[in-house]
Amino acid sequence: MASRTSAPSALNSASPHQGRVVELEVTDLTLAGEGIGRHGGEVVFVPDLLPGERGRVRLHHRHRRHWSAQLLERVSRSPHRRTPPCTVASRCGGCTLQHLDDGRQREWKRSQVAQALERIGGLRVAVEPLLAPASGLGYRNKALVPLDRAGDGRLRAGFYQRGSHTIVDMDRCPVLDPRLDRLLPLLKQELDDQGWPADVDRSHGGGLRHLGLRIGTRTGQVLVLLISSHDNLPELQQLADRWRTRWPQIVGVLLNLQPEPSNAILGPETRTISGCSWLEEHFAGLSLRIGADTFFQVNTVQAERVAGLLEDALGPVPGPAAGPPSTLIDAYCGIGTFALPLARSPERCPGGVLGLEQSERSVGQANANALRNGLEGTARFEACDVAERLPDLLAGAPPGSVDLVLDPPRRGLEAALCSAIAAHPPRRLAYISCNPATLARDLQRISSGSDLQIRSVQPIDFFPQTTHVECLALLTRADGP
Repeated sequence: MASRTSAPSALNSASPHQGRVVELEVTDLTLAGEGIGRHGGEVVFVPDLLPGERGRVRLHHRHRRHWSAQLLERVSRSPHRRTPPCTVASRCGGCTLQHLDDGRQREWKRSQVAQALERIGGLRVAVEPLLAPASGLGYRNKALVPLDRAGDGRLRAGFYQRGSHTIVDMDRCPVLDPRLDRLLPLLKQELDDQGWPADVDRSHGGGLRHLGLRIGTRTGQVLVLLISSHDNLPELQQLADRWRTRWPQIVGVLLNLQPEPSNAILGPETRTISGCSWLEEHFAGLSLRIGADTFFQVNTVQAERVAGLLEDALGPVPGPAAGPPSTLIDAYCGIGTFALPLARSPERCPGGVLGLEQSERSVGQANANALRNGLEGTARFEACDVAERLPDLLAGAPPGSVDLVLDPPRRGLEAALCSAIAAHPPRRLAYISCNPATLARDLQRISSGSDLQIRSVQPIDFFPQTTHVECLALLTRADGP
């Protein structure tokens, strides 16, 4: 450890200004994994400093509510700091907590959920201990890897450097399923040898933009998705056929066309070049077909744990409280990941399961998966604007006859939808969230306007080594089960 070159009192004697070198202690982390410290009454964000560590930093940019700073010297070291398992972790923006040991990551994520609920929602709720996987590595069943070519023409494949669109070239990614991790450098070399242009942000005329990989965790089947701004890719058919011969686990090679210079990775058209457009996966006792460009949870093991929690929480209601025949509505259901396991028990919802989803492609796969598992009589799926359709369904249902599962995108629910749920509360509500801030906001809106009470909040670690955390919140009516 380098020795201090200035005493703290000398370093910190003046008010903050750009370029000033100060010493501070970090007390928390941002959602980008940066350390949060204070100097002269100002908040300072510093990369690569952990809570409890002190460092000498140079203030370099004043934002509206905080300073950004560059770490010059780590003066003290946290006992929870570790060597990251990934060689490019310090530069890659994909994983921002690899330098923090797994146990402290879990504590921090649980505290973030509790803080968000209280600070944003004004909710003092007991937060359960984080449900973490057995290993924090090798969990991702999917990756969309940006591509471009370096100045010397070599193909670069990797995720973006923090705060930029500069690709950090890599051959391995330890959070990927090990089978994808082994396949990635082989496919990268094949694409490099092909000589096609690669230009993720279309700054040099277009070409390949991303390499997509998806694996069935239980089956080992792999889909390869090439995302390109155009289809002028000579010998693509031969390459795709060769891949499926050389690596039999690849069951399909597809091409998605994204000509627009936008941040949306996928374009509207996907073509199957060789093999299947889907892979088979065994999930929660079901056999599912999953496409290369449809949403499915990237951590299969943790998704199965959520499915089990939902089955326990939304079990049959015994005795007089059972009321009228119940229907279960799964809003933002995707391909039926959670709706289909729930539909296996008719006694849970005699009125059946209805899944609502905006994506017509996902709804098509959900209905096909229901048929594939003999659940077409108890589960059906509807393509719609969920925020418009769900209020009508709740208003038209007999009181106490609906159980509701919500799994919205990161932005959460619209205010009007929260009001509709509060006005016509379901018997039981399970809210799956990937954003504690919007979860806190929505729970406050729903619970303050109805007799729904928050029974539990369970954080689940779907994304170890990152700051992301998912939650399952369970609410019931005050007079309900």
